[in-house]
Amino acid sequence: MKKLFFFLLLFNPAVITYSQTSDEYFKKGNAKAELKDYVGAVEDYSKAIEINPKSFGAYYKRGAAKDKLQDYTGAVEDYSKAIEIKPFEFYYEFRGIAKTNLQDYQEALSDFNKAIEINPTRESPYYNRAFTKVMLKDYKGAIVDYSKAIEINPKYEEAFVGRGILKDILQDYRGAIADYSKGIDINKGIDIYQTLDIAYYYRGMAKGKLKDYRGAIADYSKAIQLNPKNAEAYHNRGVSRIILKQKDSGCLDLSKAGELGDETAYEAIKSLCNK
Repeated sequence: MKKLFFFLLLFNPAVITYSQTSDEYFKKGNAKAELKDYVGAVEDYSKAIEINPKSFGAYYKRGAAKDKLQDYTGAVEDYSKAIEIKPFEFYYEFRGIAKTNLQDYQEALSDFNKAIEINPTRESPYYNRAFTKVMLKDYKGAIVDYSKAIEINPKYEEAFVGRGILKDILQDYRGAIADYSKGIDINKGIDIYQTLDIAYYYRGMAKGKLKDYRGAIADYSKAIQLNPKNAEAYHNRGVSRIILKQKDSGCLDLSKAGELGDETAYEAIKSLCNK
């Protein structure tokens, strides 16, 4: 879920303040949050709230800082208070994300539903609701939500990759490859959300399931180029190479996967290389 929170501290709603002092604390909290001093940010937002208990923005931002500190229960409390004062759709969505992190999936769905009810034209609540449905193993429902997010924002690469993974799970490998490819094309070399190596990796897996081992090797190689610590990509590339009778290079890949912490790679070496 970390990638889902990248926008939490970017949204900065207008804040009604009854004193300059409250506003100053709010601004100090924002500055500390920008510096990733979330403990200090929580302290300043708390002071802003103490002076102005109706500062819905301070409750929201304190909740976002608590999210970053993985205090999801505290974040839910702050988002709830912000909703009491000003029921913005964003607050419902962010509370839903915090509830998902607490594995309170049904309540999270209720919050995403409310956010969508208030404003059905934003893509991120559909994306986040899809993720929660995945946790409930409602894969078909999640695909519907990913598709809606893509309908609203046709350049939403994370939604394409998420939908591709689900199609993979449902054994629609060609559909999965199409979605991974779309996510890769959208990126065009600018990996804003750090999903590009994941897309290549999963597309490689889907190609391997269709026995396109050369295509799989090319995708695993690209994933490794983007993320040299991707042990699974080394492992799968190694197996694919061995299937294509490229034993030496395949066993080197398995060895590298083991060095990177993939303990299953050593079992693969015993069965595939030590013959």
